[in-house]
Amino acid sequence: MRRLVLFMHVSLDGFVTDPNGGMSFIKVNDEIFDYAGDRTQVADMALYGRVTYEMMDAYWPSAPDKPNASKHDIEHGTWYNKVDKVVLSKSMKGQQKPNTIIISEEVEHRIKALKQQAGSEIIIFGSPSAAHSLMQYGLIDEFWLFVNPVLVGGGGIPLFNNTQQAAELKLVKSKSFTNGVVCLHYEKAN
Repeated sequence: MRRLVLFMHVSLDGFVTDPNGGMSFIKVNDEIFDYAGDRTQVADMALYGRVTYEMMDAYWPSAPDKPNASKHDIEHGTWYNKVDKVVLSKSMKGQQKPNTIIISEEVEHRIKALKQQAGSEIIIFGSPSAAHSLMQYGLIDEFWLFVNPVLVGGGGIPLFNNTQQAAELKLVKSKSFTNGVVCLHYEKAN
């Protein structure tokens, strides 16, 4: 049985984008890449919303083969190319992509079925709209929140949008990084 794990960068005031939809406030470095990369290797399936999937699919398949590819590009690109992917998208309905399942309807039922299959876990990278859909049904088992030391000040996309089911969480671990980002790892208490 798979667990559903959310990886999300967020501002201190709870936003995943700025008012213009940008994410330039996100601070990443090799320390964060290594920490997240160690955790990512556990997952055997990745889940994205359409926008994030299109960004990821435009970059990661060829990232390991580029001249001067970084350690992170090689490791994450290799992982991306071997895992199955799930995309929540109404506009991609009926499209066929290699190693990719496109879910356009019956999200709750289809994700529950994927969670029941053998495997380690499904990891969600970013994808705020997809995360909101999954939280609405209470399907996320763990939250890995990379809290960036910045206040966006409103107007962006909030991590929590009042559609999620109520859930009690317990803090499993926290990790501070040298650039001021703090990773808070929560899992459902019940």
